[in-house]
Amino acid sequence: MASKKTGPAKKPASPAKKSQAVKPSTSKSSIKASAKELAPKRRAKRAAAKSPTAKLGKAEKAAVGGRVAVGDKAPSFSLTDDRGQTVTSQSLKGKPYVLYFYPKDDTTGCTMQACGFRDSLPRFGAKGVKVLGVSPDNQASHERFRKKYELTFPLLADTERKLCEAYGVWVKKKNYGREYMGVERSTFVVGADGKIEQAWRGVRVPGHIDAVLGAV
Repeated sequence: MASKKTGPAKKPASPAKKSQAVKPSTSKSSIKASAKELAPKRRAKRAAAKSPTAKLGKAEKAAVGGRVAVGDKAPSFSLTDDRGQTVTSQSLKGKPYVLYFYPKDDTTGCTMQACGFRDSLPRFGAKGVKVLGVSPDNQASHERFRKKYELTFPLLADTERKLCEAYGVWVKKKNYGREYMGVERSTFVVGADGKIEQAWRGVRVPGHIDAVLGAV
């Protein structure tokens, strides 16, 4: 039996070509508009990166942001002094006092400042004003400092830096290109009503004691 003739094999139909997505055209004017909208955000981001607090931790930022001002209620405290006695803000209630913060015992600037307050203490006493120094050094360090220079006013040991942070004097500092946290030399006059009457930050020692005497 004769076989049926078959025609040429048909080529399988090729799959339909995927339609290519048409990229939307972007006009120069829309690009400029977008850039203009982003510019303020970029400037804000750059400014934040350059901020003095940009690299600080949460606790450190809180300390920098907690700066007290004239008219504010003075932060309360309870600290050990150079003789091992506890001094509290409550015990000073109803009396004006000077609270000065310094970086470190027995360093050049801090010694000059302490001796200046020591020599002027009778003048502060005549006005009924007490003087107290504060630094993060411990009680033993304060005791050595007091004995070496015969200091006649209390030095408070703020070893946990709580009072420094409350007053906002624990700040980011820079020296010879090195950044670190430390005490900003500062002085505050607290009135008998418990409010801050005068404040000096970034103190330069020469002439400072006379300025404080003139303000109390």
